[in-house]
Amino acid sequence: MKYIDEFRGEGPARGLAAAIAREADPAREYRIMEFCGGHTHAISRYGIADLLPASVRLIHGPGCPVCVLPMGRVDSAIELALEHRVMLLAYGDCLRVPASNGLSLMKARARGADVRMVYSTQDALRFARENPGREVVFFAIGFETTTPATAVAVLQAEREGLANFSVFCNHVLTPPAIAHIVGSPAQAPEVAIDGFIGPAHVSTVIGSLPYERFARDHGKPVVIAGFEPLDVMLAIRMLVAQLNDGRSEIENEFTRAVTPEGNLKAQRLVAQVFELRDSFEWRGLGVLPASALQLNQRYRAFDAELRFRLAPRAVPDNKACECGAILRGRKRPSHCRLFATVCTPENPMGSCMVSSEGACAAHYTYGRFRDAA
Repeated sequence: MKYIDEFRGEGPARGLAAAIAREADPAREYRIMEFCGGHTHAISRYGIADLLPASVRLIHGPGCPVCVLPMGRVDSAIELALEHRVMLLAYGDCLRVPASNGLSLMKARARGADVRMVYSTQDALRFARENPGREVVFFAIGFETTTPATAVAVLQAEREGLANFSVFCNHVLTPPAIAHIVGSPAQAPEVAIDGFIGPAHVSTVIGSLPYERFARDHGKPVVIAGFEPLDVMLAIRMLVAQLNDGRSEIENEFTRAVTPEGNLKAQRLVAQVFELRDSFEWRGLGVLPASALQLNQRYRAFDAELRFRLAPRAVPDNKACECGAILRGRKRPSHCRLFATVCTPENPMGSCMVSSEGACAAHYTYGRFRDAA
């Protein structure tokens, strides 16, 4: 099957592993962060770390939209459903993200809230059409990948006059998070990173150009990679080559989907509907300036935060949960004392255990048995 079997072949994988082992200098350390949760999942699922020499270290990044959602935003969504009695529509992963007081959207539903899972923004619009007497709120979440679909939904709601439809916007941006991780030129980063495996789906929208500042200003090479195991391994080899040569460049392994300029039509849709927030809280990273989006003045009538006068909430995470440190690359899932004991995918204590792309969920499913061995 095209673009599946070719990127999972055992022979090419062994060849890439041998090449990386041959080219990586055992006297130095190569600290590579995979920003995207899709890469984290692939690395754990296919055992890629086991194929690498000891000098090449992979570090998990914050790249799962559900994982970086702060608890206060989930509390606000629960307020919409329980107190304002809206019909709240969300993607499946969002339903299980832990909130304050042991709640989640799923547990709020058990208390009588009208919380429903949807697969797309078109599902959300359908619910609004079918329930004209109800306030219908779509819990919009994601990086640049899912933002255009939310923009299309808002434009469609305006055209159809769906006055009962609004959006609780939690769309965040990838480059500001990477900038926070690498630190400012005058400030040492919290975790030493030599290079990044750049996100795939995000880059199909924004292109490769937004990453150039990390190579130019911070000396951090970025290789944009697809999600198949051979994509990831080839990106690692490309980063090892750059680091060996002392180069800091933006390279694109995922040429079958990513271009330098990205998807211009999607970018225009986002620019038409959204504007930058002054700041936004990320779980694990704190409050980052200009790192998230909100509906612009033209479409504020569809902004659920304004319609229902939601006040910002700053809620501390569970003190025993290490999700924040894991999202920053400071710790691994196995370093958390809750991991695989009281915290499991069926009973997540932190956001990293909710989505299959979360570092803890991926390691629970694929990696904990190797730890035991």
